[in-house]
Amino acid sequence: MGTSGKRLLVIDPTDIRRELLARRLRAQGYVVEETSEPAKGADMALSEPPAAVVADLWMPSISGVQLCRLLRSEPATVDVPVILCGERDDPKNRFWSERAGAAAYVIKGRTGELMRALAKAIQASAKSDSFFVQLSGGSLDIRDRIAANLDAALFESVIAAELRALANAGSFDRLFDRLAQLMSQVTRYRWIALTTARPERLAIHHHPSTRAIAEGEARAVLGLGESAVLVSVEDEDAVGEEAGPEPLAASVLFADATVARFALGPSQESERDAASLVPVVARELGGAVKMASLVEESQLLAATDALTGLMNRRAFGSLMQGEISRCARHGYPLSFALLDIDHFKKINDVRGHAGGDRALAAIGGLFRTHLRRSDYAGRWGGEEFVVTYTSTDRAGARDAGERLRQAVEELVVNDEGGERIPITVSIGLATLRPGETLERLVDRADRAMYASKTAGRNRVSVCAEEDALPRRLLGSSERPSAPPPS
Repeated sequence: MGTSGKRLLVIDPTDIRRELLARRLRAQGYVVEETSEPAKGADMALSEPPAAVVADLWMPSISGVQLCRLLRSEPATVDVPVILCGERDDPKNRFWSERAGAAAYVIKGRTGELMRALAKAIQASAKSDSFFVQLSGGSLDIRDRIAANLDAALFESVIAAELRALANAGSFDRLFDRLAQLMSQVTRYRWIALTTARPERLAIHHHPSTRAIAEGEARAVLGLGESAVLVSVEDEDAVGEEAGPEPLAASVLFADATVARFALGPSQESERDAASLVPVVARELGGAVKMASLVEESQLLAATDALTGLMNRRAFGSLMQGEISRCARHGYPLSFALLDIDHFKKINDVRGHAGGDRALAAIGGLFRTHLRRSDYAGRWGGEEFVVTYTSTDRAGARDAGERLRQAVEELVVNDEGGERIPITVSIGLATLRPGETLERLVDRADRAMYASKTAGRNRVSVCAEEDALPRRLLGSSERPSAPPPS
């Protein structure tokens, strides 16, 4: 593409340097307009957009960075390339030029490099040949626009910093709650939503009166089915409008990989705000989402038994304390099962420790598929497992325990030689009593499990009132000192 007739605008407060550059550019066939005043130059560019602008980086009153940001924000000049020129090859100068949206940064005096940068920028420019012209507003209007542009940039930088600060939330649920608190201070919306794929979950903040509408719109714009776990935050910080402008959605990236999707349902008055806010959230939230995911993963690893994939003893104990408190508040029944693999030492002796590990892992997998979503299972230690049946009384626990015992007996687990390993369990059940501690509940289930062992194994025993157990099985509050082999 030739340079003949291409109109350029040169803005430089130093007369000699500006005139020399203009003369060189005209010699190359460009039509050059020049000015020493940056405000006037901005006005000239907006009034009649040139093919390109060449400007000094650091000028009095209005810098090349401010000028470039202004031209990037105006419809008439959004596609006009700007070449910024500085005194030296300073990384800071290049950084600010790039962030301002300049097509290139060129060191003053390197006219050949400037010519090449101009030709390349003009050729790559997507500027159309439309007849749109921005009417001049004079230098005062230009300064007002630059001030507004700087205010917008400052606002965006503050929001970006607040979004990045969410990295210390520690969990996805807490992160989203804080995000909702931040967004409700910034704009008015009907709802916001954040979703992750692994695990698949959908968090929505909405007005209490519009839950179904908000969830439906969020799932539609994010392309989600019904399987995503729902995290709902509802309060009157969100607008209670049932309809509004089209929702907006964007991918949240971290290291060029999608870690989440963010969506916003604007209110009638916030459509313009939403269009500028959604890209900022999508751009800045990735680090916080990634950090929350890493924290959750580390917590999960710390709480999970590596072999079976079940909760370990510490995690299960913490969960049980919460369940016991919940039962005390609401009066819900809760039953607890302690399972012990029968003859596990023999499995290890005959099949090797690899065979024992296969048996343990198979039972862990069975629990994850066999139990209700409201029930919990964990590895208590060695060959012992524990199960909590929530909202389940003694009779229901007995039925559930029998089904579990039978499912274990029917498990097909082969050793390394392809031979089936017979697996059975002895189960002890206890139902929570009012005011009972976890330690006492476990102790009663342990005694019932011991009763199953002594009665022949591969069976379920329920601990009712302690006086219902044979005296020889009770003794002191401790388990008998010499139990039979497992």
